Amino acid sequence: MLEARQTETKAIAPKLSLSNVSSGYGPVAIIEALSLAIAPGQIFALMGKNGMGKTTVLKTILGFVALRSGDIRLDGASISGVSQASLIASGVSYAPQEQALFQDLSVRDNLRLALRSDRDFAQAVERVFGHFPFLGARLSQRAGTLSGGEQKMLIFGRALMLRPKLLLIDEISEGLQPSVVERIAAALRDERRTNGTTILIVEQNLPFALGIADSWAVLKLGRIDDAGDVTAGTAARVLQHLKI
Repeated sequence: MLEARQTETKAIAPKLSLSNVSSGYGPVAIIEALSLAIAPGQIFALMGKNGMGKTTVLKTILGFVALRSGDIRLDGASISGVSQASLIASGVSYAPQEQALFQDLSVRDNLRLALRSDRDFAQAVERVFGHFPFLGARLSQRAGTLSGGEQKMLIFGRALMLRPKLLLIDEISEGLQPSVVERIAAALRDERRTNGTTILIVEQNLPFALGIADSWAVLKLGRIDDAGDVTAGTAARVLQHLKI
């Protein structure tokens, strides 16, 4: 009976958990006593107004912003203080909000930067082409000459090159045409379905975020203000928080 209970506990253990996490920049605290848990294969949407700390949550998970207190765990093991290289090796990938491309490098070279070895490039890039076929015809083109939407798809495609186990995405839909947003939504659904990828997405585009997410939370001044599973009434509930 004990073994059965232990097996059941392992089966429902979170892929990513934050426990009483606090972080910030210099003397300024941005995230305070934040806790959340994301199950394996779950898509979790973190929403809120600008300046509420959503991006800081992602950067704290990645170690770009120092953890002041609390603990962050991946598959049950603490990753507090772990290097970015170790996180990548553990299957963590990140698509940032800001333009994170090398503008003078080709599309091919920007994609190659996601990999440790060119040996894996051909197989990895074919997966990306499956989501964004236009990149296949643009491999030699400089990344800086792509349109804004195309650059966003390249950033997202690069994050998929490693077949991530945990994917962190920051405001990927900002400024994009609805057709491009839907293409990204389809890619996220496919990654979860085919690879079991766990996804934490920071978004303000409610139709996009709630259209793909299983669960959600609203961040206000560095704290979780409300949270739940996505239901028919979630959009109205979240909008109330965004209006306040």
